[in-house]
Amino acid sequence: MTTTKKKILITGAAGFIGFSLANYFLKKNYNVYGIDNFDQYYSVKLKKIRLQRLKKFSKFKFIKLDLNDNKNLKLFLKKKKFNYVYHMAAQAGVRHSLENPLKYINTNVLAFFNLLNLLKKKVIDHIYYASSSSVYGDSNNFPIKENEFLNPKNIYGLSKKLNEKIAEFFNRVYDYNITGLRFFTVYGEWGRPDMFIMKLLKANENKLFFNLNNKGNHFRDFTYINDVLKIIDKLTKINQKGHNIYNICSNSPINLKYLIAFKNLFKNLKLVYRPKINIEVLKTHGDNALIKKTTNYKKFTPINIGFLNTFNWYKKNNINKIS
Repeated sequence: MTTTKKKILITGAAGFIGFSLANYFLKKNYNVYGIDNFDQYYSVKLKKIRLQRLKKFSKFKFIKLDLNDNKNLKLFLKKKKFNYVYHMAAQAGVRHSLENPLKYINTNVLAFFNLLNLLKKKVIDHIYYASSSSVYGDSNNFPIKENEFLNPKNIYGLSKKLNEKIAEFFNRVYDYNITGLRFFTVYGEWGRPDMFIMKLLKANENKLFFNLNNKGNHFRDFTYINDVLKIIDKLTKINQKGHNIYNICSNSPINLKYLIAFKNLFKNLKLVYRPKINIEVLKTHGDNALIKKTTNYKKFTPINIGFLNTFNWYKKNNINKIS
């Protein structure tokens, strides 16, 4: 594959995974177009700093655009040709889905449908979209395989399940080549401020009270961002046909209490124990055998290395002041 001739579109380019993916591909000399609407769910300042880093690359083009803005999205797509589309834009956050469930339908479901519908007349080699481990809900069949029954516990998980059904429809009716990526708690440098690890770092830095639901008795299959990027790159080179879905996970769940006690780094934390929230899943543990077999990517970053990298990055870049 001659990467200098390939053009890709990344939605949610100022978000955590979208930015990281754009940065990764730009370093490989791809032509990258980015879309983002700078939603205010979390720090717009952080998103703009991410974007400024991408704008240092001459092969990066950006447009501020909402995927539900049908008129302008149609105009943008009409003028561009893409080999690959990576749909990473979404309204994230399980707890926030209790406060504003309609936003998850509009941003995650309707926007995704709108994008795919407008891509019908274009020749695209492959479309990749972000799904989530939240589609599984609570399960006792660990590690969870891709063929597990989907039973989301919250609107966020439901919106991702609907994304997969929409993708399945477009593959069946319009012959899209499309791949769903069920991300399991992706973390790392430039991560989302609303996620557990980033909130933990901020609370420690500011000597704040840190709310710990269910006394920290949750297990999460943390997946380092660098592993995610390499896996997506390998999938792109394989360029499969049809509609495929993969767990993107380390297959190594960690108790949240382990992170809090990690190397005695968090000396300034003031823990506040809270009861379990019903919409939260107690444990995520994905089976990554299929993605390992498909891509031959087998060396996942251990949590102690990825977490320490994230901790050092946070301190070095003074993220505390911008997130």
